[in-house]
Amino acid sequence: MTHGGTNWGHWAGANSPGFAPDVTSYDYDAPISESEQTTPKYWELRKTLAKYMGEQKQAKVPALIKPIRIRSFQFTEVAPLFSNLPAAKCDEHIRTMEDYDQGFGSILYRTALPAVPDGALLTVNEAHDYAQVFVDGRYIGKLDRCNGEKQITLPSCHQGTRLDILVEAMGRINFGRSIKDYKGITDRVELTVQMGDHPFVCNLKNWEVFNLADTYDFYKDMEFKPIRSLTDEHGQRIPGCYRATFEVKKPGDTFVNFETWGKGLVYVNGRGLGRIWEIGPQQTLYVPGCWLEKGINEVLVFDIVGPRETRSEGLDRPLLEQLQMSKPLMHRNENENLQLATEKPVLAGSFCSGNGWQEVKFDSPVNGRYFCLEALNAHDGSRLACIAEMYALDGQGNRLSRELWTVKYADSEDVAYVNRSADKFFDLQESTYWSTRSEDAYPHTVVIDLGTECTLGGIQYLPRMESEIPGGIKFFKVYVRKDNFRY
Repeated sequence: MTHGGTNWGHWAGANSPGFAPDVTSYDYDAPISESEQTTPKYWELRKTLAKYMGEQKQAKVPALIKPIRIRSFQFTEVAPLFSNLPAAKCDEHIRTMEDYDQGFGSILYRTALPAVPDGALLTVNEAHDYAQVFVDGRYIGKLDRCNGEKQITLPSCHQGTRLDILVEAMGRINFGRSIKDYKGITDRVELTVQMGDHPFVCNLKNWEVFNLADTYDFYKDMEFKPIRSLTDEHGQRIPGCYRATFEVKKPGDTFVNFETWGKGLVYVNGRGLGRIWEIGPQQTLYVPGCWLEKGINEVLVFDIVGPRETRSEGLDRPLLEQLQMSKPLMHRNENENLQLATEKPVLAGSFCSGNGWQEVKFDSPVNGRYFCLEALNAHDGSRLACIAEMYALDGQGNRLSRELWTVKYADSEDVAYVNRSADKFFDLQESTYWSTRSEDAYPHTVVIDLGTECTLGGIQYLPRMESEIPGGIKFFKVYVRKDNFRY
């Protein structure tokens, strides 16, 4: 890609299988950046191309637009979300955003709970894409589609306790079999209470639904008030719409910093800039100078989590590589170790050295839902294990759908500064890949939940595309179980 860009507004896409929504920036590490700046890569390419141009001279580089800085400014007004809800729609059953003719934004589902004891399990099938659960206004937790989260434990509740599920729609999957990417809650919400040795499951009904449209007009018409505190009566951050103004003497390109904010959408002078999320890695949004006014400018942030600090500033460079995760992006809990000593592999074999797809068949088809690949060593003798893509085959040798696949366990993932988690080997992107960390020794293991019990007859494996094939797996074993493996 020659020139980076921006997913203006809030329509950024997403990769699948799995669910990996795009950030707003499309800078793409291109030779010419998102804001039309030359990069070291640009000058290296220019120098290399000059070697092959003979007597021909290269065109001069146009003068670059110099980004400006905007001094730190405070947000002074807030419209708390739960005090600014639109008129409710009433529905017996859960419906998606699209059923209400809403394409983007957020949606709030509300119902009354029966009396439930402490430890009742709330299951949301499925929240597309980021759900927050509240009980009588108190935040209980979140369900993130990126992590395959569907269940949350509730505290004890009396009959009539208000249940709120706030769901934000993120980028839509825009290719492959999952392109019908409905938003909101796509199926049902269930409450499970354990009664002796038997679980009692209740399908929650009779919902009030509040459609929170992703438009500037919707947000600006909320009832704003001065910011007195960043927490509510429960001591928790306040979801809502925040407003500020800042002054610019001479408009120019800038990068507005949102490191201290939660998760949501940003408008400057009524224009949708894009999405923010405190986890990163993108912490700034690019603002073209032509969208700024000489004098007073307005910035409006709809934050579904609430900020830690209500300040921002304009920088002269982007912040695109700052992860702020509450926990690592790894598919392995602390002190969790996969137990394979008593497991019998359905296949023990080796992959060939070289690029391109490879296929191995089992001696006979097996039934199961959980699939484990144990990599024993690498062709290059390194500690790395890498997989660009992998498919499971059915008993007739056809590829099984990967739409329901989730990673249950991976012993090692390189996610400190790059995203090479295990779900990258079933994301339909041959250029992305799972990679273990260079300091972790073999064997390496990954466990996949296929989503449903299947008949498996083999696997297809694609190593990395580089000619050296870093981390190309040599000897391996495959295990299949109907229930999950032991850890």
